[in-house]
Amino acid sequence: MVDIKKIKRKLVKAGYPLIEASLKNGSVVLSGELEDYEGILECGTIAVCKESRGVVNDIRLKGYAPEKMRICPVEDKAYDGESPDVLVIGGGIVGAAIARELTKYALTVTVLEKEYDIATGQSARNDGMIHAGIDLKPSSIKVKYNARGNAMYPRISKELDVPIEMCGQCVLYTKRWQKLLFPFIKARGAKNNIPVEKLGPEEVKKYVPEPGIKYGGFMCPSAGILSPYQMTVAFMENAVNNGAVLHTDTAVTGIDNDGEKITAVRTNRGTFYPKAVVNAAGIYSDVIAEWAGDRHFTIHPRRGVEAVLDKKAKKATSAVIGKFVIKSSTGKGHTKGGGVIVTVDGNILLGPSAKETPERENEATVPEEFEEMIAKQFKLAPKLKRSDIITYFAGTRAATYEEEFVVEKSPVVRNFVQAAGIQSPGVTAAPAIAEDVGKWVAEIVFGSDVKYNTNFDPIRKRIPKPSEMLPEERKKLIAEDPDYGVVICRCEEVTKGEIKEALRRPASVPAVDAVKRRVRAGMGRCQGGFCSPLVMKIISEECGIPLDKVRKKGAGSEIAFRYTKGGDR
Repeated sequence: MVDIKKIKRKLVKAGYPLIEASLKNGSVVLSGELEDYEGILECGTIAVCKESRGVVNDIRLKGYAPEKMRICPVEDKAYDGESPDVLVIGGGIVGAAIARELTKYALTVTVLEKEYDIATGQSARNDGMIHAGIDLKPSSIKVKYNARGNAMYPRISKELDVPIEMCGQCVLYTKRWQKLLFPFIKARGAKNNIPVEKLGPEEVKKYVPEPGIKYGGFMCPSAGILSPYQMTVAFMENAVNNGAVLHTDTAVTGIDNDGEKITAVRTNRGTFYPKAVVNAAGIYSDVIAEWAGDRHFTIHPRRGVEAVLDKKAKKATSAVIGKFVIKSSTGKGHTKGGGVIVTVDGNILLGPSAKETPERENEATVPEEFEEMIAKQFKLAPKLKRSDIITYFAGTRAATYEEEFVVEKSPVVRNFVQAAGIQSPGVTAAPAIAEDVGKWVAEIVFGSDVKYNTNFDPIRKRIPKPSEMLPEERKKLIAEDPDYGVVICRCEEVTKGEIKEALRRPASVPAVDAVKRRVRAGMGRCQGGFCSPLVMKIISEECGIPLDKVRKKGAGSEIAFRYTKGGDR
């Protein structure tokens, strides 16, 4: 049982006597007002206890008005009255994996994504690691789903034709005394069912030539890498091919609950009447939970900055490398420490950093955070140079105060399932989370007589990539479709045929950045400086959109201002 008086005493002792703590639906609820955000975070951490369902932190930041949720400006009734069996809120990697899993059952499935495309939030703004899980607490929800997801990816990679590489993770010691901890590290690995190999200074050089750290380290061979946005696209394409429906630019604005179950979900595009609802809304998952009637956690956004390096920098390491830190990802620092990551596409990623922020959708790259991250990661691979950096980005993670996933069939709302608070290692855990969510939703809809989709096809083929083919294979493809012989993006060797196919695929979106996520046009050294106009022209011709209406991403991001020659000016 939660000792609320004990939590109040802790708050007073920490210097927060005016903060109220109460108990509601098995959760600790904090209320009041503070002048600094760090204090709000500290109160949330103080309120965490094993006996409660979670922490609902409603402490206000004095003088701060929370930003409104970013949604598409379109308001219509395009989908009003739709009544699918299951409504999945969120089109990130978790929502897409869940949608695919649900199509294994005889269910009608609809996915709502508030952005213009899938995989635009956390699912496109992370390092794409398939985590081994060495830093996760053995008793945590995270480690359970991480282990299952890690084991599932080789099969999923084959089914969805998305490349993965199990390159391993090399963790480097920064001080001599850290070598003495290896027996404890190996014991932690054994608890989490993770093989761990000891590396001496010379063995480390196999992975990091001329390392800046000279004390050796250890290797987790079960770690790997994938493209998180391409995996999200693959999950969703396969889901749509198996009958799921995707609605982008569709934001949930409210949920109706009759006291026992959800009866309607309101959006900017109309009202839906589902039999079951899945919350995979990422950074807004606590808001969805509150509207649904079962909020027992709080998302406090954590921004991370990462840098992308040119492919020529790949020689700096052949594995994922990171610095050894004693605290786990659930420790006070709330970060795995970041690292130097080789991507499946041959680039190097540096980061991420970890900065708490009250803003859910602030994806700005702050110079101070960027410089701190760069300085930290360059020490791991001294051969890297600033001139190798071709772009950088930031994303916000959906952290809870418990630093845990919220994956459950709601005990309060009988047709509500949550896959919330998903941060690292969310990419790794996604297929395992989807597996459980699918079972729970089937139980909600069917009861004990679960019905399966006998026509479910797990196979999805990726878009042909001539640059990776043998000469004879490429020659045959070009003979069948000459557009595969027309190179549009020279940096990444992406052809016109690939771009056209990306626009014809299920779950496609006629926007430059959507094409970029699917076939990498514009992801090279010039970052689209040469190929963007050509990609725009292909989108215009293939989708019947006037050239001045072709967008970079969502509404209002049209690239061309007007026609300057011919016609009206």
